[in-house]
Amino acid sequence: MSEAEDNDILELDSETEGDVEMNLMTDVVYSEELPTYKSMPKGQAVPKVERAEFNGNPDSLFFNDGKRRIDFVLAYEDESKNVSEKKRSIVRRRQRRREFFEGSLMNMGVELEAAQSVKDEKLIYVKVHMPFEVLCTYAEVLHIKLPIQPNDLAPQSSTYNCFTRHFYPSEDVIAKEPDYFTAPFRKDQLNCFCVKDKEQFFTPATRSRMAYYILSRAPYDIKGNVKKFGFNKLLDGGVYKAAYPLHDSRFNVKSKEPDCPNERYLLYNEWAHPKSFYKMQPLDLIRKYFGEKIGIYFAWLGFYTVMLTLAAAVGLGCFIYGYTTRERSTWSKEVCDPQIGGEIIMCPQCDSDCPYWRLNTTCESSKRLCIFDNYGTLVFAVFMSVWVTLFLEFWKRYQAKLEHDWDTVEFLQQEEQPRPEYEAKCHYERVNPVTQTTEKVPYTACGKCMRVSCGIGTVLFWVLLIIASVVGVIVYRLAMFITFSVRLRSDLKYTKELEPFKEYVTPQMATSITASIISFIIIMILNNFYEKVAIWITDFELPRTKTEYENSLTLKMFLFQFVNYYSSCFYIAFFKGKVVGYPGQPVYWFGAFRNEECDPGGCLTELTTQLSIIMTGKAVWNNIQEVLLPWVKNLIFRHCTQVGSEKVIPRWEQDYQLQPIGKLGLFYEYLEMVIQFGFVTLFVASFPLAPLLALFNNLCEIRVDAWKITTQCRRVVPEKAQDIGAWQPILQGIAILAVATNAAIIAFTSDMIPRLVYYWAFSISPYSDGSGHTMAGFINSSLSVFNITDFSNTSRPNITPYNITTCRYRDFRNPPGHPNQYEFNIHYWHVIAAKLAFMIVVEHIVYFTKFMLSYMIPDVPEALKEQIKRERYLTQVKLHESSIRHFKELIKPVADNLQNEFEESELDLKL
Repeated sequence: MSEAEDNDILELDSETEGDVEMNLMTDVVYSEELPTYKSMPKGQAVPKVERAEFNGNPDSLFFNDGKRRIDFVLAYEDESKNVSEKKRSIVRRRQRRREFFEGSLMNMGVELEAAQSVKDEKLIYVKVHMPFEVLCTYAEVLHIKLPIQPNDLAPQSSTYNCFTRHFYPSEDVIAKEPDYFTAPFRKDQLNCFCVKDKEQFFTPATRSRMAYYILSRAPYDIKGNVKKFGFNKLLDGGVYKAAYPLHDSRFNVKSKEPDCPNERYLLYNEWAHPKSFYKMQPLDLIRKYFGEKIGIYFAWLGFYTVMLTLAAAVGLGCFIYGYTTRERSTWSKEVCDPQIGGEIIMCPQCDSDCPYWRLNTTCESSKRLCIFDNYGTLVFAVFMSVWVTLFLEFWKRYQAKLEHDWDTVEFLQQEEQPRPEYEAKCHYERVNPVTQTTEKVPYTACGKCMRVSCGIGTVLFWVLLIIASVVGVIVYRLAMFITFSVRLRSDLKYTKELEPFKEYVTPQMATSITASIISFIIIMILNNFYEKVAIWITDFELPRTKTEYENSLTLKMFLFQFVNYYSSCFYIAFFKGKVVGYPGQPVYWFGAFRNEECDPGGCLTELTTQLSIIMTGKAVWNNIQEVLLPWVKNLIFRHCTQVGSEKVIPRWEQDYQLQPIGKLGLFYEYLEMVIQFGFVTLFVASFPLAPLLALFNNLCEIRVDAWKITTQCRRVVPEKAQDIGAWQPILQGIAILAVATNAAIIAFTSDMIPRLVYYWAFSISPYSDGSGHTMAGFINSSLSVFNITDFSNTSRPNITPYNITTCRYRDFRNPPGHPNQYEFNIHYWHVIAAKLAFMIVVEHIVYFTKFMLSYMIPDVPEALKEQIKRERYLTQVKLHESSIRHFKELIKPVADNLQNEFEESELDLKL
């Protein structure tokens, strides 16, 4: 190993020394409440982990005795052989910490067994087993709910279930999970629970969850009064290479073990395999195998995809309507008409180098605009505002049902424990406002305020950094527009090469596409940097529980991602082309770059282009990250560690070859879908096909995510979750903002309001000679006149090819010669008033509709509320009866003795 690598190891190891540590003075407080942080007594020899040779059974999930189940696996590299003098101290320190950690585990009642790798002699696997007594102890600590009796209440059915049940996997393949009344486990009431078999009482997922809890809190070093604990820091420091629970079988071959449920195999064939794309997801099996957190994600993704089908159908209908009516649009015909659009000479759109141009050169752009800028888009935008409300309200109801079915209704209040990183820093005392008892906390009120303020300041700094990058892209657009204008319109040779595309490749379009690509690249680069910053900030804030940690990190990351992904779209939709002045007095950025105008077809076309590029680019990039990279890494790893075909590889070593799930878990899966949800709702007025594209992407996303975690990744540590966490309020915030953005797009970005104002007010007398309402003449009324002699020296075109004295530009201003020439005319103020009135009226109507729908649709169905109350009552009755029965059993010997003594005393009295 090189000197640089040695230094890296020393630096990394020194970083881990102070991260998760606890003063021994506080150890007493936690030991009274939780059976963790239990290290060996002073002077006691560190017990050694027994080594066992692999028994040749590749499907075994047990120790070599075939009885003790493997609940977790730790892998490390034996570096004691062939070690340089410089590295020897590092290796000894790692070995000492590893042995102390494993000794602490055994002192806590955990059983360990080590086995050497079949492929690599240096690699050692430590198998972890939790005896039944230890499982009972930690089940009570974690308030894990376990079955007390079968649920004899009739299950509820719905019309939706009657339809979808035909798409679920057959019950002969995936058996239906039995339903029980459950209660938080207590060791002293063990006889109340359905313990048919001690080995089967706790599911493998629950066992792995409790093993992870112990591993996260087992000490690995003591220095003075400071105790260091937690295997995560040992992983970061290189003491262990990996830690993971085992898959129960190979994904494509059934296990030969007689009692193996082969749940991984079933999940692959009935869920993750592409042939099962039309099937409903087996959510109960997903939850049982991967845990509630994974299950709730796939439940939400599946529900979102089902709801998208309606939005996609309506959006496709609007697109078809716009496509079929584009040729019949009056104003588009005027643009394309050689006698109207061909005779209108437009003013240059940049200084000096840009030429004059005829309006009919934008004929194809105007037709494309008709596809998206029509009355169907208005109807679709209002529909989507209602749709998003229905989606969120029905999801709350569905989520409530899952909480009930998966026993997570009171998870956050009863079961979730503090994070070990939080517990380690608890040095200050405070009075608990609920119990009025003294408890330890990691910071004072002032310290917490300082941490939160630091986090907010850092996030704001990065948001400003994104805004600065957006300004940089805008400057690029302004500078490159001139370049593309000269290249595409002045270079005759280049124009001939693009002759078939000259109606489509405009300077505005070329600038928009290249700027969108650059913006996408900047987004990807900033994402990688900010992720590390957000994690550091959240670690510094020290949230108490895992849920609070994830919610805090989610809000930080999403705020950054929101600005990162949507800033360019907001710029095009609401800022570009809005403050450009007029040809004689244009507006400049930084006094040097002339503010860019919209494409001749309007900014709506550019917004559609931006959305399609970002949505498509993001989908392709995410699929590369989620599918290609794990597959290639696993392929390379298998090739590098290839052994003879005669060697049998054990289950734990097969899993070691797979990729680990990232530290952020499902965060990026959620983020990808929520960002997509924003594109589908915030800017849907400009791109009705967005729900359809999202639907196709999600149909693939479900199977891709399922394939990845089932076949390419190690089994994740099962975690409990009550809901989708901080993503729920984020979705609600997007839904509220979407009403305003879509109303603003229709009002200020599209030409719908100016067309309606012209049709109802300016197409008749006294503003026009027509006797009836018509759209004829709209193009002429929407273009103002400019005298070419009024150009300034900096903006005057170099060439004037036409014999003209005036040119036209998009605006509502008085013509030259008017007393108030080039100032806004009456038409402009009518349009502005109509736009503001439209926004206010539409927003209030839609918000009122959303409020009424939210009020009328309860978050929890009434029938479910009654069922929860009934089950809670029956559970209390069962526990009460069991307690009375247990008390009677305890008191019976005493009562019998008293009875015998009383009878004997009576007999003595009679005698």
